[in-house]
Amino acid sequence: MAKVAVVVKIYPDDVSIKPSDLAQRIKSRLPEGYEVLAEGEEPIAFGLKALKLVISMPEDTEGGTESIEAFLREVEGVQEVEIESVSRMQ
Repeated sequence: MAKVAVVVKIYPDDVSIKPSDLAQRIKSRLPEGYEVLAEGEEPIAFGLKALKLVISMPEDTEGGTESIEAFLREVEGVQEVEIESVSRMQ
């Protein structure tokens, strides 16, 4: 079964939330078949930093990226989720 790599930008709901802490919360709760391949931070404004993740997920997931977006929005500390790109992995 093929997988896709999804680049996601996650905005925290408070400046005091560290992107690395948010990444740990997400990693510990990811559904089976999903994996964080890379993580980073992107400055937004006034000390706020967005978390950027590259997440692999099964290609045949019904609804495409909707399931991972819904999952991420339910994680404590997440305000907004933005899918930046989706590409098929070999």
